Amino acid sequence: MFLWHVFLISDFYTDMENQTLSEDILLLEGLKVSSQSSIPTFILLLLIYTFGMVSHISLLILIFRSSSLHQPMYLLLCNMSINDVFGATAVIPHVLRDLLLSDSERYIHYMDCVVQAFCVHLYASASHTVLMIMAFDRYVAICDPLRYATIMTNRMVVKLSVAAWTVALVMVVILLGLSVRLSRCRSVIFNLFCDNASLFKLSCESVLINNIYGLTYTVVLLGSSICSITLTYLRIAAVCLRGKNKALNSKALQTCATHLAVYLILLLSGFIIVILHRFPQLSDHRKVASVLCEVALPALNAVIYGLQIKEIKQRIIALFFNSKVAQMT
Repeated sequence: MFLWHVFLISDFYTDMENQTLSEDILLLEGLKVSSQSSIPTFILLLLIYTFGMVSHISLLILIFRSSSLHQPMYLLLCNMSINDVFGATAVIPHVLRDLLLSDSERYIHYMDCVVQAFCVHLYASASHTVLMIMAFDRYVAICDPLRYATIMTNRMVVKLSVAAWTVALVMVVILLGLSVRLSRCRSVIFNLFCDNASLFKLSCESVLINNIYGLTYTVVLLGSSICSITLTYLRIAAVCLRGKNKALNSKALQTCATHLAVYLILLLSGFIIVILHRFPQLSDHRKVASVLCEVALPALNAVIYGLQIKEIKQRIIALFFNSKVAQMT
């Protein structure tokens, strides 16, 4: 009789462990591609991801190795490169893995899902906050050039960088903290990767607080970035229109146009995903847009900054030319 009770207790705890384990395993809904298209899609995404990673890492090495590029604008640009590498690496390897698996094998552990959602939202938030501090740098450089060296010291660059990442971090921790506290009654993520909406949709509890804070988070982040960057560039445009030095104005507008192009692309892609979220019947289009934003935007940012900023372009050409000469000798 004693042994029988022992076996019953053992079976009970085994069932409980299996139930807990099954609750912690989630199923991801991947891209709906045919078996013939999965390999070409995998290769295309891998090539774009590799190009973006190599470009950003090369850009970081170039800035740190070239003393002439140790200027506030380029040091702040390092934040953008680091964020792009961080954001793409958090998502694309998982997407590439899932492309090679069948629909029923695309599992992810709940805690891994939370970490991935954290990385996704930190990347998105930091993209806006970093572009805001870069806009401030351009504002001081063009609107108050005589005090630029006094204001934009190395200490100020560090303060701005820490502020950009800290604000993004705090907002995302609160956002995900509200979702993690909820109990779960579902186990399917209707997305290519995990994000905050995917997490709180796993719950059958009321998500009113999540929706309120999520809306506040979006309005504050987008509103502050749109207002600050719009006001900054209106002020810069006014200074350039009043200025008489055409060469200086041309250089200022070139660097500003690069920054503004990156911001507008980021903003447009974000709005497209938000709009597609409102139409469940367009879920496949939203998935494609989401993965393109994660893999194509970092690569595009590297191209825009690498080719449009004259000093960086000259350094890249010089390094390429020197390596060619070394090979010939």
